[in-house]
Amino acid sequence: MKKVLLFTALAAALTASFANAGEKLVVAATPVPHAEILELIKPTLAKEGVDLEIKVFTDYVQPNVQVGEKRLDANYFQTKPYLDSFNQGKYKDDKAKYLVTVQGVHVEPFGGYSSKYKTLAELPDGATIAIPNEGSNSGRALILLQKAGLIELKDPKNALATPKDIAKNPHNFKFKELESALLPRVLKEVDLDMINTNYALEAKLNPTKDALVIEGADSPYVNFLVAREDNKNSDAIQKLAKALTSPEVKAFIEKKYSGAVLPAF
Repeated sequence: MKKVLLFTALAAALTASFANAGEKLVVAATPVPHAEILELIKPTLAKEGVDLEIKVFTDYVQPNVQVGEKRLDANYFQTKPYLDSFNQGKYKDDKAKYLVTVQGVHVEPFGGYSSKYKTLAELPDGATIAIPNEGSNSGRALILLQKAGLIELKDPKNALATPKDIAKNPHNFKFKELESALLPRVLKEVDLDMINTNYALEAKLNPTKDALVIEGADSPYVNFLVAREDNKNSDAIQKLAKALTSPEVKAFIEKKYSGAVLPAF
């Protein structure tokens, strides 16, 4: 009888343990600010039965590849133009495999930095400008340079523009195309460095003070929580989306990043 009672108690304890563990959710993120924001909401999600595991990446490719391969549940690091570019390049016409946006969270105003000059007007003819080599990030950098009056694009709204799409380059600027993660490393080697804000923050740059040119708060490049069509409406993903747009997250973003990151909700 005692053995039966002991077995019953053990089974009940194991059941309770599994129940308390909750549903596991593995989400990819770049270190700043995405992983920091996710760390903030881990306790909130734990109370709601979601065990959030954060996988930190320093590139923009693998977080999407691994979500698509179902090795990860979701990611949080990218804008919709970048996601669109990835989907079209990776899956082409197989739209059933497209990754999808779940919730817009924040904007990181994209900026241009220099260790040699204090204003854009000081840039000499023939100056070297470093830009991202990924489709939408390349276009984003060039559109910002166009708005600053440095170049003219054939199509001013082409989100996937590359240096080949420049119609007028009156100052004969030279463009150095690199992976976004590498851009902070060449800051001292180029005249103007167009850096995504997450990488700028990692490099201890202050976008609101150090950038010679920067997007405004009206930037359309919102950073999204992204998942697959087959799991975007799951209970755990929806709880994550709600937590990412909570008053707690809004206050955290506004206080910690002082305008370098802006809530989009």
